[in-house]
Amino acid sequence: MLLKLPVIECTFLERLNRFVALMEVDGEVRKALVTNTGRLEEFMVPGRKAFCTPKSGGKTDFVLVAFEDLHGRGAIVDTRTQAKAFERAVELGLVPWLRDCRIRRKEVTVGKSRLDYLFECPSGGVYAEMKSAVLRGGDNGEYAMYPDCPSVRGRKHIRELIHLSKEGKRAMIFFVGALPGVEKFRPYRGGDPEIARLLLEARKAGVEIHALGLSLLPDGRVVLDRPSLEVELEAD
Repeated sequence: MLLKLPVIECTFLERLNRFVALMEVDGEVRKALVTNTGRLEEFMVPGRKAFCTPKSGGKTDFVLVAFEDLHGRGAIVDTRTQAKAFERAVELGLVPWLRDCRIRRKEVTVGKSRLDYLFECPSGGVYAEMKSAVLRGGDNGEYAMYPDCPSVRGRKHIRELIHLSKEGKRAMIFFVGALPGVEKFRPYRGGDPEIARLLLEARKAGVEIHALGLSLLPDGRVVLDRPSLEVELEAD
């Protein structure tokens, strides 16, 4: 277990805008914060069971954390929960591609971009960007994919990582496959073909590309299902 959240079962009704959804909680219609900027169309279906956490302050009463997915487990769509769980996994030494590393800084300005992390590792600093991969793909649903819609910001971050790598710095992008049961990651060309192309360019330039798998148990525990998902790019 990485985290324990005070989750409440809720039902998705409608997405009002990018950041707010209407949810039914204990028979009442309430507003919930949506932190994931993806379209999430496969999850945001009226009547779908979800998991929310209470929130104090602001214009919303809850945070939409996850949608019920395979075997009663939740697909975590809340990017803040994804980040906290990932950071805890690093702290516990559970992420093989960041073993013996620690977070030196968050929200690091590099060029005209802001990257999520700067890690301190035995070999030196590592600039890293985290992306949420909560689109399921593959014949058996074994892939976590990103993005589910065009992402100008995502393209900008990958280009910045390529530039850092070409300057001789260690650069990394990793994907949080927050879907129960996934085994691999691949980019979703239908969402943004330029990102699929840029990831190939990034790998050739030396940018490290990784992924891991998380999910939410019905009692609110966030668990690390797979510390390292296989990464498949289009040329594989």
